[in-house]
Amino acid sequence: MLSSLMDAARNSPFRGPLSPAQCEPTLPQSGMAAAAEVQGDSCEFGSSKYFALCGLGGILSCGITHTAVVPLDLVKCRLQVDGDKYKNVVTGFKVSVREEGMRGLAKGWAPTFIGYSLQGLCKFGLYEVFKVGYTGLLDEETAYTYRTGIYLAASASAEFFADIALSPLEAAKVRIQTMPGFANTLREAWPKMVQNEGYGTFYKGLVPLWGRQIPYTMMKFSCFERTLELLYQHVVPKPRELCTKGEQLVVTFAAGYIAGVFCAIVSHPADTVVSKLNQDRSATVGSIMGKLGWAGVWKGLGPRIIMIGTLTGLQWFIYDAVKVWLRMPRPPPAAMPESMRLRLEAEAAQKK
Repeated sequence: MLSSLMDAARNSPFRGPLSPAQCEPTLPQSGMAAAAEVQGDSCEFGSSKYFALCGLGGILSCGITHTAVVPLDLVKCRLQVDGDKYKNVVTGFKVSVREEGMRGLAKGWAPTFIGYSLQGLCKFGLYEVFKVGYTGLLDEETAYTYRTGIYLAASASAEFFADIALSPLEAAKVRIQTMPGFANTLREAWPKMVQNEGYGTFYKGLVPLWGRQIPYTMMKFSCFERTLELLYQHVVPKPRELCTKGEQLVVTFAAGYIAGVFCAIVSHPADTVVSKLNQDRSATVGSIMGKLGWAGVWKGLGPRIIMIGTLTGLQWFIYDAVKVWLRMPRPPPAAMPESMRLRLEAEAAQKK
């Protein structure tokens, strides 16, 4: 299977988010020399080492960023499960600090770091694998025309497996953050959950987690890829090949933040349901929806937009910075194949 993916990579017009300007002259306009190892690169695009390093970038980008916003995530979860007590973000922070002190804001950092590191490994690493694989099923022009569909399919496939890795740690995190007196650390929460409810409790929220994370990740990757194209086409005041690596990373962050805002909106109702399910072991999706109503599942959206927008922007920034640091192939956004451009120009000329 790996060899077939590598063969697909050699014919793929999609090689990643960005590439350094100095590498661009070695690529044809269509971007079809994707697998050629540029001098100075630490690995070949589509190789097993390339995919492994993409997974490492995902671990760092997701693990670091999610852990950094644990205090905001804690307040967001408490708003979702007990809106009457915590009311809004400011009140939520005040009540949390008054009851547990500043250290209480770090509750759940361990399952957050471990869980989202595992999720990032699968999310980013497998996204690259599936993107190469799905692209290899199509010819060059079809792959370019339907590139958004490729981004959506690849990201959904990757997130399916990423959530299986995340679900147990997410369940423990929510218990620690939203059930006072249950446990203060992962080492306390994990054995209690196993002893009281069995291992099945760790996957009780998996289906709602898929409902939250798969649309989120589909938006995260497809919106980022297309926004990146548009920023370079219409916003960045100079050609991308003239941008420094630092400037390219700024564009990466901007595209990631924009994608994050949309991610937060499309996935927020499912996020609320996941939080309630993990807090109340007797609850079901139907009972939660009946109790909260449509308006209730949108509680906490404001802080989640701030959190997810910042998170997503930083994740793409870190992921791309890791590629710079590790000297990995960083090609430009997908470009129209030369054959397609010439054909469209000829068709336009005939109509005149």
